[in-house]
Amino acid sequence: MAEVPTKVRVLEALRGIKAPGFDADLVGQGLVSEIVINKGKVYFAISVDPARASELEALRRAAEKAVAQVPGVESVAVTLTADRAPAGGNGRGEAAQRGSPFTRAGAARDARHRPGGVPGVANIIAVASGKGGVGKSTVAVNLALALKERGLRVGILDADIYGPSMPRLLGLKGQPQQVADKLAPMEAYGVKAMSMGFLVDEETPMIWRGPMVMSALSQMLKDVAWGDLDVLVVDMPPGTGDAQLTMAQQVPLAGAVIVSTPQDLALIDARKGLNMFRKVNVPVLGIVENMSSFVCPHCGERSDIFGHGGARSEAARLGVPFLGEVPLLPAIRETSDLGRPVVATAPSSPAAEAFRDIAARAAAALEESKGEARPAPRIVVES
Repeated sequence: MAEVPTKVRVLEALRGIKAPGFDADLVGQGLVSEIVINKGKVYFAISVDPARASELEALRRAAEKAVAQVPGVESVAVTLTADRAPAGGNGRGEAAQRGSPFTRAGAARDARHRPGGVPGVANIIAVASGKGGVGKSTVAVNLALALKERGLRVGILDADIYGPSMPRLLGLKGQPQQVADKLAPMEAYGVKAMSMGFLVDEETPMIWRGPMVMSALSQMLKDVAWGDLDVLVVDMPPGTGDAQLTMAQQVPLAGAVIVSTPQDLALIDARKGLNMFRKVNVPVLGIVENMSSFVCPHCGERSDIFGHGGARSEAARLGVPFLGEVPLLPAIRETSDLGRPVVATAPSSPAAEAFRDIAARAAAALEESKGEARPAPRIVVES
């Protein structure tokens, strides 16, 4: 029976590699990220001083060669991450980054310099929000399923590296298989899916800085065998940071859908997300009001728990389409927690109908905006 490589053996191999400029080895100095092992393939990063990144390529190769000798290791991918926290009192870096199962040598360094679309994918739609907790991932997965019902070939990419939701929302377990030099996406309800959550345990925190996030996103886009898709729905993390800029740089996004709840606090952040996409020349397909009115299943009384109509008013004020309202229903939460999205498993429910209406309007907005879609922009951050 073939030997299975372990983290302990990998660390033992790396203890033989001395970190240049330090008395201790790579492991003793705390420069090695969390090690990820996936069926004989080993992935990790080495945190280095940004000023010395270019001269430490030999160190990366030495680490790769040492780990390749570990019994059971089939391949090794090591990246130099030129972004490191200051050393603490024990001489080790704080919160070392975790290696990406998608990371290959140099990916973090060249991620921003690979323009163009994803082969076989006709349209890429980002589903975004300015803040967390507005149900964006639930909207993304049901939007993808509703688009699939319209006869489209659909995939969904979980771009939330820190809090991936797709494995739970789609009820998927296991790990994606290697196909030649790419990973094969998982599939549920006829939709192809990829998520960092397929490669790490659900309770494992992803302690990464920007370069690792950029690298992982770039490779989940372009190093996955998506095949021919009409639409790739990207479930974005909340906010307007590295992930959003990476997506805008890496591919010509066909459009963005902004998700918000009705209350003013959420709409303030949704406005920021919308304006970010406008600044990077991505057409905004419209706004979705999630967790809209609640209708009591017992007495039929309507309650606007988070307010009502705020997203519609904001869409009108900003001059973008209003895609629709998703009611606040226990069934949506229950089916999401069970990995049985409401569009696929309760197709006649009011919630499923709401998502279908949103998908129809989003598809129409996508057709109208095709003339607006532009190549991925060059983003300049002014100091």
